Amino acid sequence: MNKDNLITKDFRGYKQASLPSIDKNLSHVGPETPCGEYLRRYWHPVALSSDVSEVPKEIRILDEDLVIFKTIENKIGLVHKNCPHRRASLVYGKIEKKGIRCCYHGWLFSLDGEILETPGEDQDSKSAAKLRKTFKLGAYPVKEFNGLVFSYMGPMKKIPEFPHYDAFDVLGITRRPYRIDYKCNWIQVLDAIMDPVHTSFLHGQSSGIQFSKGFAELGELEFFERGVQYLGCNTRRVNDNVWVRVNELILPNFTQAGAAFATDGTKTRYFGRSSFTRWVVPVDDYNSVALAWANFGARGDPIKYNTKEGCERIEGGETMDRTFEEKQKKPGDTEAVEGMGTISAHKGEHLMPTDQGVMIYRRRIRKLVKSLQEGKEPPQPQQKKGEIIKTNGQDTVLRVPKRNFDDRKFIKSIGSAVMKIQFDLENMPLKDRDDKIINKLSEMEKSGKF
Repeated sequence: MNKDNLITKDFRGYKQASLPSIDKNLSHVGPETPCGEYLRRYWHPVALSSDVSEVPKEIRILDEDLVIFKTIENKIGLVHKNCPHRRASLVYGKIEKKGIRCCYHGWLFSLDGEILETPGEDQDSKSAAKLRKTFKLGAYPVKEFNGLVFSYMGPMKKIPEFPHYDAFDVLGITRRPYRIDYKCNWIQVLDAIMDPVHTSFLHGQSSGIQFSKGFAELGELEFFERGVQYLGCNTRRVNDNVWVRVNELILPNFTQAGAAFATDGTKTRYFGRSSFTRWVVPVDDYNSVALAWANFGARGDPIKYNTKEGCERIEGGETMDRTFEEKQKKPGDTEAVEGMGTISAHKGEHLMPTDQGVMIYRRRIRKLVKSLQEGKEPPQPQQKKGEIIKTNGQDTVLRVPKRNFDDRKFIKSIGSAVMKIQFDLENMPLKDRDDKIINKLSEMEKSGKF
């Protein structure tokens, strides 16, 4: 091939060699960063209960080094890593009845950071007494709930009520806590929930069938923005059935979807609930963690997946402990999002109409971050005190054979009708709502009126 032929091919590597910039307003999460301050207005899971013991454990959340531990009285503490005396690490601290004692000089700290003892100082030392009275070790409140430990890491005057989602109370579900670590920024992981199209390719074509054959079918998309709730509805045809699968994000980082293995589009299913109830939590700018429950039972995934490996497959399509060659042949979500780099070059993306869900939720976070900078606190998932937050992540399969008109338009209308039923019944109590939705779906299928 001569030079002139190469020129006409218009290779553009040289012109595009510079890496595009990142979106710092979304990706930087440390203390005093705009997005970090926004995220600190919410409760986040920070650890599995099973990982917390009387042996202090170092963790990193929102770009902050912390130590989590359980006292002799079985109470959980979450404190700054370094002792304020001479900065020794409290990961080597001694756990006692009232709190944690620094290994270096024996200072004792309570769960809320109060300095209880400074034993190396003179008992009558005025400076030590003053310090114990006026200064506290940095500490955060925690709540242990169903195998996960949550914390609020924002200003205490702004602490919200702990959110209670209806997914916590779905009957007949066995919930298994799990965590998956990602070596990349949190936005890359969160994006996937608002990207229903990726399931058809990554989980159904590129890597073979990771969940079921039905996932490989391209569907009709519809996105919903409802306060701080974002829904991506992907409606597929599978033979004579129509499968409506709904991915859900409630800001800033609560996610749900349909089942991973219970549904393949071939059998009738009415308002099956999510395979996971999950939070994507920033560790720092370059790492994140999914802390979640995998949900098993008649309305979740099959109980046979209630294993460590099953949870990993529910989370990302493949198990975590694989060779690089295996990951290349059959990439899952982990490979897809980590392959973008530790922080994706957002300004180099070319977003398409199918990325509408990603675009609208990112835009809303940017607005909420800006509003907080201007002094307006971001909205919480619950609008009223004591409110149970209704969720909509689910999958439904209805028997609806093709008709003599545009089938793609037809199945999209079915997806819209299913979503309308859920929205119309949102104010009902959980059990009544679920039963009513299921009955309505059955009636709609039998009548053939969508």
